[in-house]
Amino acid sequence: MSEKTSKAGGEIFNTAVKAKNLGIWMDHSNAHLMEFTTVPITTHIISSKFTHEEKEQSLTKSENLMHNKEQHEQSAYYKRLGDVIRNYEDVIIFGPTQAKSELLNVLRADHNFEKIKIGIEQTDKMTQNQQHAFVKDYFSKREFR
Repeated sequence: MSEKTSKAGGEIFNTAVKAKNLGIWMDHSNAHLMEFTTVPITTHIISSKFTHEEKEQSLTKSENLMHNKEQHEQSAYYKRLGDVIRNYEDVIIFGPTQAKSELLNVLRADHNFEKIKIGIEQTDKMTQNQQHAFVKDYFSKREFR
């Protein structure tokens, strides 16, 4: 199982078989994207640019500046995820924080995502193997409905 990091959205999976299902484990800092295909699942990571260091640096200047910067970086993070999600038909977003609900609200506000089935589920922090098992289980059950 491989893990790759991506700073940009768009096409991050270069598989010969076009997957239609995508699992995303996410929090406010990182999103682990996993295509559900018959080949072994690989994970690509998209990270928010608003790091703990940037938060500390912004706080020393002003709290208002920090919140503006955080909002801007979070918006860019969700846009990069949306750029990837638009290439799929069925997406499950899961994780321990409210980031998944925030992303879902952003996507629902954009008519380009109307035809994409997007679900969210609350989960705890997970290892990569647990994330892969969750995605396999989720989409395997959906194929038989």
